[in-house]
Amino acid sequence: MERLEKVSQFVGKTFAIWVILFACLAFYFPDSFKWLGTYITPLLGIIMFGMGLTVSPADFKEVFRRPKDVAIGVIGQFIIMPLLAFALAKGLQLPPEIAVGVILVGCCPGGTSSNVMTYLAKGDVPLSVTVTSITTLLAPIVTPGLILLFASQWVPINATSLLWSILQIVIIPIILGFIFKTFLRKPAEMGVKALPLISTIAIVAIVAAVVAGSQQKIAETGLIIFAVVILHNGLGLLLGYLFGKMLGLDMASRKAVSIEVGMQNSGLGAAIASAHFSPLSAVPSAIFSVWHNISGPIVATIYSRMKDKPK
Repeated sequence: MERLEKVSQFVGKTFAIWVILFACLAFYFPDSFKWLGTYITPLLGIIMFGMGLTVSPADFKEVFRRPKDVAIGVIGQFIIMPLLAFALAKGLQLPPEIAVGVILVGCCPGGTSSNVMTYLAKGDVPLSVTVTSITTLLAPIVTPGLILLFASQWVPINATSLLWSILQIVIIPIILGFIFKTFLRKPAEMGVKALPLISTIAIVAIVAAVVAGSQQKIAETGLIIFAVVILHNGLGLLLGYLFGKMLGLDMASRKAVSIEVGMQNSGLGAAIASAHFSPLSAVPSAIFSVWHNISGPIVATIYSRMKDKPK
């Protein structure tokens, strides 16, 4: 078990490399990876089950201790990124399928990797964990509503169907993971040690499946999508920081809010797009998965050197 834990930690630390490597392999050898497309939803369910194994009531204590800070993070997450996605889609006159894909990413809750990046940034980790947990639990209601609001002018949206999908993909696996942890503590603790490895394999497989399934479209529009994703992620990080600063958060909390806002659960975006829209709509989520694992460590390094000015 100790060996598995070491392998898991190594793979988790080199996550970005594996995502980039297999995205490239899937692009150049799509036929070898297309079969993974059938498993996108269950793969994300496995990741969310793993999140359920790590969730505890303590993750929500910040809601009662610092409701204002948590509210700023949650509101920032669900306002800044969807609005940015809509503005980019309209301003750059993106094709409908790509526009919907960008908006899907923007409407998703925060990704769990944001907690690690906040730690590396010397940010407020308890706040980051709480905001991730709250936005994830709110996602079945908020995400379909936001997609309906911002994407319906491009394609028809069935908000009820989206809600049910997110419940199946996110909430039910998290609840099952939490129940498993509650009643089978020792096996759950062993499972947690393997989580970085399992999560990395699942995300890499999702990205590879999306890239392979849309290889031709990516060849035609990949540069546009990549540019939009970089803008979306970069502006999200910046506006998240400024949002926290404007509302009086300290430096550590600003870092947490910035990273929470800028880093999305792009796996959920890919799963929703694959289930309800076109394969091309899943591409922004796949590229976001690649990019935010490059931008995240860079931003974390910059933030780790930033401190509150002496009063």
